[in-house]
This record gives sequence, C-alpha cells and structure tokens, in this order.
Amino acid sequence: MSQPQSITTAQVIDEAGRRRTFAVISHPDAGKSTLTEALALHARAINSAGAVHGKGDRRGVTSDWMELERERGISVTSAALQFGYRGQVMNLVDTPGHADFSEDTYRVLSAVDCAIMLVDAAKGLEEQTRKLFAVCRHRGVPVITFINKWDRRGRESLALLDDIENVLGITPVPQVWPVGPAGNFRGIVQASDTDRMLRYTKVPSGTHIAQEETLSAAEAAEQEGELWETALEELELALSSGPGYEQDAFQEGKITPVFFGAALTNIGVKLLLDAVVDLAPAPGARPLADGGAREVTDEFSGVVFKIQANMDPAHRDRIAFVRVCSGVFERGMNVTRAASGRSFATKYASTVFGAERTVVDTAFPGDVVGLINASALRVGDTLYTGRKVTFPPLPAFAPEYFAVARPKDISRSKQFRRGVSQLDEEGVVQVLVSDRRGDQAPVMAAVGPMQFDVVLHRMEHEFSSPITLDRLSYRLARVTDAEGQAELAKARLTDAEVLTRRSDEALLALFADKWHLNAFQRAKPDIRLDPLIATAD
Repeated sequence: MSQPQSITTAQVIDEAGRRRTFAVISHPDAGKSTLTEALALHARAINSAGAVHGKGDRRGVTSDWMELERERGISVTSAALQFGYRGQVMNLVDTPGHADFSEDTYRVLSAVDCAIMLVDAAKGLEEQTRKLFAVCRHRGVPVITFINKWDRRGRESLALLDDIENVLGITPVPQVWPVGPAGNFRGIVQASDTDRMLRYTKVPSGTHIAQEETLSAAEAAEQEGELWETALEELELALSSGPGYEQDAFQEGKITPVFFGAALTNIGVKLLLDAVVDLAPAPGARPLADGGAREVTDEFSGVVFKIQANMDPAHRDRIAFVRVCSGVFERGMNVTRAASGRSFATKYASTVFGAERTVVDTAFPGDVVGLINASALRVGDTLYTGRKVTFPPLPAFAPEYFAVARPKDISRSKQFRRGVSQLDEEGVVQVLVSDRRGDQAPVMAAVGPMQFDVVLHRMEHEFSSPITLDRLSYRLARVTDAEGQAELAKARLTDAEVLTRRSDEALLALFADKWHLNAFQRAKPDIRLDPLIATAD
C-alpha cells in the first residue's frame, strides 16, 4: 500500500517540511505552563492566557485539565496542541513539570524534534532542568534556551550563560539580549539587529499580548542611557567569546540559541516562537529497532508515546497519543500494531489539548494524533501500514519508591484490578507482581512519591476503588534473571526481593540501599544485576 491516492509524495515532503514538533522542559515553577499558554496566545491559538492557579479574572491554564493539577498548580499529564503560525504547523507537546514525573517527560521527548529549555532568571539551572537537558542530549534533541522571569529580580545575564556552558557542556549563543538587569526589564535588543530596541508595555494580568514599540539606537540611548550601552557591551562580549550561531552545530547539540523574556507578561515570547519556526528542524528519518531508518515519505508509521484515560469524565474514554513518523495518517484507515501483528481501524482520532479536542481527518509526519478507545495499544507501540517496521522501545526509568496497593473495600476487587491495569498501561506507575503477594496486593513502583498521590486520586475518583498504599523500604531496582531470582530467594534477605514488572515481564531485584546491593553483589559476583535508566547519562 502506498500513500493515499489523493496525496502525492511531493505533498508529504511539503507538509512534513512545514511541521515543527517541540516541547518545553523545565524545573517546577520555572513557568512552563505559563510559557505554553503564551506561545499559543501569540499564535492566536487561544484568546487569552491563564495563570496556573487562575487568580482573579484569569482562567486556569488550558493545558492543565486534571483536578489534581488544578489543585496543586502543577502539570502531571501530557497534552498536545496544534496551531498555525507563519504558514507553519506547530505541534507543541506539553510535558509534566514536576520532577516526580520524569518518566512521562522522557516519553514525550521521544516524540519531538526540538525542545525549549526554560530557565528561571533567579534560580538558574536547577536539578530537574539539568536532568531533562541530559535526556535531550541522550536522544539527540536540539535545545533552544529561554531565560524566563527577567521582569523579576534575578542573577546576572552573563553569569547565567556561564552556568549553561560550564554545567551543561553546551555553548550558549544569545539571539536576543535584555536591556536592563533582571527586575528592571526595559526592553530587548536582537543580536541580528543592534540598531534598534524593542520595548514592551505590559497588559494587566498578562492575559493578552504585550504591546511592542520599536526604538532606534539613538532613541534607546537617549531614553535608557547607560542601560542601553551596557546591554550592547554585554551582548558583544557574549558573542565574541563563542563560535557564533551555526545551524548544524545547533542540530548536533553543540550550541543552544538563547532568548530572554517574561512569559507571564508575554514579553519576548514572539521572538522565541519565531526562532522555533526558523531554527527547529522539521521531521526527518526515524531510526528503526533493527537498523536503518523510516523516511518521512515511506508509508504511514507512528509511535505511541503516551496513553491517558478519562480526559473527558463524561465519556470515560482512553486516548493513545501517536507521533506520526512517516507517510500520511487518515482517520478510519487500518493500521497494524507491530507487537501483535493485528490490524485495527482508526475510527476515532483527534488532536487533544487539555479538555479540548478536535477531530483529525488527515495528519502528516510530526503531527500528534489522539486515537480514542484504542484499547489494545500500549506505550512504546509502533503502528504502521505496508512493510512491517518497529521503532526502538521506550526505556523505563529506575523507580526509587515502592508501595503495596490494597483495596479498602474487598467487594470492589473488580474495579481495583481494572484501575491498576489501566494505570499500568498508561505508565502512571510501574506495577510489580509476585506469586507471594498475589493480584490483590501489587507493588506500585514510582520515580517520585507524587506519582502515588495521582494513583490514590484516580483509583478513588475514576475507578471507584479507594486504596491504601503501604510504603516498602526498598530504594533501588536492578534487572535480573531467573538465576538471580533463585539466588536472592536462597539468601532469604529481609531487605531484598525480586518482583515481575507486569508490562514486560522483566524481573526486578529490589534492595533497601546500596549497602545491601553491594553486599549481595560481592557474595554473588556472577549474578545479573543491571541498572535501569535513572537519567540519560
């Protein structure tokens, strides 16, 4: 089967070339959800932006839909927003902002071609930012840097660039520079045009685009005086100390273009959005599990990077988010799931952002499609038409928190099992089982403890089966085999146990700490105990 007859290969190439698929990564509270809304606002995808907590007359952010997210002002789930800008099709894939949901963020980064790294001007490079940058480097995702909150007191601009270079090992190349120090944000000068300054007038509450005014260099010097001269000197210093901007170096992860602004008041956001259009790569060939690559002009293929249930409480549906990797997706087409070899019809397909959804009839490489009620799909699945292809699996992060789940009401065992199975398939937590514990007492394994809060909330409110979670003392997990399982059983250790990960039948040996792990390894040096991915390095 070739492309749909109505769509030529030349059209596929053109449509793929117009796509920019990207994500925003940051430490919690750096302003990720606010920037997401500001980008959509500048592209006229929404009418007004909302703060995370929705104070006063501001709405809660469109991308945060779950009740738990609204209560805590954090992003837990992922969403995808498609909008047009400058003749391009922008696919903005939202990511969880909290460090406890790193595993979900890793999956999202497998579906994008570029990332915006958001840095708090006052706090600089925080731990989660460093981890997520490492994931981008591991996956070969180029990074654009946006230094946010310049309208508040913060660190010096040159010191922030030094941190990026010294801590992350990537050369920052400023594309814009702030006029005035953090907390006294007077305007912006572009590296490509230092003969003018852009000045902004804030809109109350930041609900609409800030008004932009252009000043000549003479006017800027007259009105801003020393602040203008200092900005030009700092920009020249920053540019003279590096190699300058080169597109190949950016796509190879050697440099990161840097922007300054304030997402809450929509200042500098348009320049950032323009940079995504001008600098971010379009979708290209995607490597296959057995070598080779799937070209964008090949027949349809896609990868499932996220599964989310009950995004619409009224319908209790289940959505599998698919990144289109090649060819053309048409709603209603039959596609094959590589893992099972079975085909199914894609009758219900939508783009989804928060609680809002739009029916998708056709999608091209780089687009994200939500397949509704595709119950057979799992995270990491490859979908295709024609010749069979399989993309590399999405690796799991190493869990560090473990708890035994039990239903509070044993009469609701059916709901309990369904809920646990659903959360496992979505990747909300890793579910571990053993013959000794049985199906009524699975072990929930999480990267961060807040994942347990999501499990408790959803089990009660979505599956009508409130549960208890009894924490276990384990903090380390290693992949082992049947021999390792037998040796650990013989050792009868009180601080170690082997459980089976339900999603892939992998055997995980759990230990209380490194001391117990090292002691067992010294006693049994030939036993397999492979680390899981904890960070990308």
